[in-house]
Amino acid sequence: MSDASSTEKVNLPNGKTLTVYTGLFINNKFVESVDGRRFETIDPATEKPIVNVAEGTAADIDVAVDAASEAFEKVWQHVDGKARGRLLYKLTDLLMRDREELGYLEALDTGKPIKSATGDVEDAVDVLRYYAGWADKIHGKVIETSHDKFCYTRHEPFGVVGQIIPWNYPISMLSWKLGPALACGNTIVLKPAEQTPLSALKTASLIREAGFPPGVVNIVPGYGHTAGAAIANHMKIAKVAFTGSTTVGRSILKAAAESNLKKVTLELGGKSPNIIFEDADLGQAIKWAHNGVFSNAGQNCCAGSRVYVQDTVYNEFIEKYKEFALSKKIGSQFEPGVNQGPQISKVQFDRIMEYIQAGKSEGAKLILGGDRHGTEGYFIQQTMFTDVNENMKIMQEEIFGPVVAIAKFKTVEEVIEKAHLTKYGLAAAVFTKDITRAIKISNALKAGTVWVNCYNQVNCNTPFGGFKESGHGRELGKYALANYTEVKTVQINLGK
Repeated sequence: MSDASSTEKVNLPNGKTLTVYTGLFINNKFVESVDGRRFETIDPATEKPIVNVAEGTAADIDVAVDAASEAFEKVWQHVDGKARGRLLYKLTDLLMRDREELGYLEALDTGKPIKSATGDVEDAVDVLRYYAGWADKIHGKVIETSHDKFCYTRHEPFGVVGQIIPWNYPISMLSWKLGPALACGNTIVLKPAEQTPLSALKTASLIREAGFPPGVVNIVPGYGHTAGAAIANHMKIAKVAFTGSTTVGRSILKAAAESNLKKVTLELGGKSPNIIFEDADLGQAIKWAHNGVFSNAGQNCCAGSRVYVQDTVYNEFIEKYKEFALSKKIGSQFEPGVNQGPQISKVQFDRIMEYIQAGKSEGAKLILGGDRHGTEGYFIQQTMFTDVNENMKIMQEEIFGPVVAIAKFKTVEEVIEKAHLTKYGLAAAVFTKDITRAIKISNALKAGTVWVNCYNQVNCNTPFGGFKESGHGRELGKYALANYTEVKTVQINLGK
């Protein structure tokens, strides 16, 4: 199958036409899957197919791993850090050149507003540029042991790493995975989510254009239970990085244990508390709290979906929060002024509606939304519940949709106790003008990230990851580099 037959033309509602790659990307070529399987990727705003994409299975993962292994052994492990960095910088230049096209692909595939999708592309560029700068700065240490011994450490790449990314931020998660792995000198077999493969495949074409050797990056769309499971179980893959649900994270850990004990990093689910004190700037708290839940149609692992408001300002907060939510526009990704797009799929739409029904059934008070928006596409109204308690399903489980539960509290001790009544520990937030209280509460909260007087602030140079059942390891920043190297100690005897 040639590259020409691996592309399709797609016409957008705004009159633009996109060239979409639809093959598997293995050894710097777009190819058909071993068994010729294909699957549809759906526009969630219209519920209509976009294109048919080649479906990778275990056999295709085998081919990709062999390509990655050969590339590492024969070429990539001999490419120095400076050269790896130059290739990453070249890739970022190409991403910026094509950022409009990538933004349209991302918006079409995910349903998120075009402005947000283009912003995700630019964020991905920032991440890859950050790791391009690290590529020639990965080294060990000389360690003093005794006068007649010389000891040093080396940070060596694993070789072939497997990476599995989610559908909520496809281009961003691609950069979070590719950046540190390539900077450290690994080769990659990456599976994008079956719902959103298009921006990854376009990026694959730019990886080739940038000059990366064949086999260094291989991108294999497919389903989790086939292609994803094959990555998790593969005996030639030395490390797996996964972003997604806690349930799937458990299965990947189990597969790693039962195969070759490959190293695993996991960025999993969350049920993050957002704590708002009476002395907070209420206007700012409302804006940030709304963004914390409803950005990306609520499809955020770190969403602040449990909002705790001090009792003295609770009623005022509820009214103004509701008013602010009503000012936001829901619509398709290419409509002007849209703040919220559709959910990613019918499966996700139905799951969220089940949670909304559970909130009603368990006695929570529905004060906004709670129903479908429109008649076409997987749109759900912004939904707000009050009169909730920590035993309710909507307070314990990750909904991954535009649904918020709001509770009141009196004291610091009470709200910290409530904040911890969940199995997750990905993120949290505190809104207060008292910096001493903010620091003390931030230190007390069991979460990988705590935001103070803001929300959803993620930077390429700051680590991101979770406590408890929200995952293992950290993404982004210098911390992520540790996920992609083995540390070797070398001891040399200088005496007799």
